[in-house]
Amino acid sequence: MSPSTGGARRQDAAPRPDWYSALAPFAQPDTRKATWQLVDTLVPYAVVWAAMAYLAPQHPWLLLVLSVPAAGLLVRVFIIFHDCCHGSFLPSPRANRLVGYFTGLFTLMPFDLWRRDHLQHHATVGDLDRRGTGDVWTLTLREYLDASRPKRLFYRIFRNPFVMFLIGPVVVFVFKNRFSPRGATARERFSVHFTNLGIVALTVAASLTIGLRAFVLVQAVVGTLAGAAGIWLFYVQHQFEDVYWSRHEAWDPWQAAMAGSSYYKLPRALQWITGSIGLHHIHHVQARVPNYALQHCQDGIPAFQTVPPLTIRRSLHSLRLRLWDERRQRMVTCANLRRARMAEHEDGEIGHRQRANVSRR
Repeated sequence: MSPSTGGARRQDAAPRPDWYSALAPFAQPDTRKATWQLVDTLVPYAVVWAAMAYLAPQHPWLLLVLSVPAAGLLVRVFIIFHDCCHGSFLPSPRANRLVGYFTGLFTLMPFDLWRRDHLQHHATVGDLDRRGTGDVWTLTLREYLDASRPKRLFYRIFRNPFVMFLIGPVVVFVFKNRFSPRGATARERFSVHFTNLGIVALTVAASLTIGLRAFVLVQAVVGTLAGAAGIWLFYVQHQFEDVYWSRHEAWDPWQAAMAGSSYYKLPRALQWITGSIGLHHIHHVQARVPNYALQHCQDGIPAFQTVPPLTIRRSLHSLRLRLWDERRQRMVTCANLRRARMAEHEDGEIGHRQRANVSRR
């Protein structure tokens, strides 16, 4: 299933493949597994976080050492939050919402507002004509060449790894999520207010116990590392060289799920930390499969095993990718941008000479 076939698809979306029904047994939340995942994630996170807060003033170097497992566990907390947004973590919708609101306090994410944007992302992934909600800002090669100089400069700054993975998480998690956008529903606004008040309450409680300085220091270090890791995971799952993009009239949701979402193959420890979210092709085919069933799904359905894995080494190449080349049907680097400009310049020169020859005649 090659992403390059996206533009040639017929206008009507392809029917669900025959193997889609085989997903049903995997899309069943398990209360026992979900409960254990809450224990094996939140308990060690609380222990490591408390150790960091206690040791931070006297041993800054140990703070940095412990921040790595703490950040990893916070990423895992976010995966639980994410599954709750899809209603896949626990059998009960009410339980999913309660756990989602609770874990949202750790991740600084308002449950209902983020859920809306994320579901929009699932509905539009790989659709060039419906970009802009819950995804990474991506321009086509032609759009970039036609853009104004300030817009091109801002785009290149935005796509800079330092900005995207270090400054970006701070902007999104600390500031952007504190406000309700225009058009938000009452429930979405409530989720923002609830999360904000919860953050204030936790800050006050920390100030009265461990001290504000220790609290802010630990949260800043852990949150920055976890945010960078989370943005990287989201980025590499939809920003790789042969990813699928298509205009809306030819967009195929099944192709978008299987070829527009990576199978990011990670070592076992990292797969545990990330809640198997690297099996992103499965997640986009059926978001109701909980994270603790994704690997079983991968092993049990042969169609998923045909998706080539994206290794850590190969994924690092994605850092250089900037634009979607509609003609070549792939993400390209700035080197391709320079070649495109040279080609346009040569075409312009040829056209100019042709017009001059015609005028002389």
